[in-house]
Amino acid sequence: MSGADLSHRNHVGGLFRAHYSWLCTRLRRQLGASASVEDIAAETFTQLLESPGLTPIREPRALLTTIAQRLIYQLWRRRDLERQHLDQLQHADAGQAQSPEALLQLTQALHRLDSTLDRLPGKVRATFLLSRIDGLTYPQIAAELGISQRSVSVYMTRSQALCAQHSANEPLNRTTQRSA
Repeated sequence: MSGADLSHRNHVGGLFRAHYSWLCTRLRRQLGASASVEDIAAETFTQLLESPGLTPIREPRALLTTIAQRLIYQLWRRRDLERQHLDQLQHADAGQAQSPEALLQLTQALHRLDSTLDRLPGKVRATFLLSRIDGLTYPQIAAELGISQRSVSVYMTRSQALCAQHSANEPLNRTTQRSA
């Protein structure tokens, strides 16, 4: 570990000690008594720790709030996607209805896929979600994220490769396909 890495870790550690309780309190006001509060606060500091070459922060609470807000949006987006999927399953024909065990397996598979997508850098993940969830075109995504259309194409290729790798490693996928 280099001196710069150790310095960065110490700096983020100091920010954690100074602002973690404040961030949890702020998130509780926004999310209520949700179990997600501490998860989002911890993930906020994890992302800060993983950020390259952190420069001195003049307003740490503003930065922490911004990161936490992005994480909240991701949480809401995941919940909306999960809710939409479960609604579609509930409104399926009775002949197509799945058992509670199958629904649980599907929900767990969605969570694993979500964890897989969380390994992508922010703009790559955002590109994928804007395309697949929001249905935006590449030019719309480029405008939304302030990147080139070429970058959108590269990011989509990268995220689709990760999803393909996830599918290849996902036993539920193979089981479901065989039984269908």
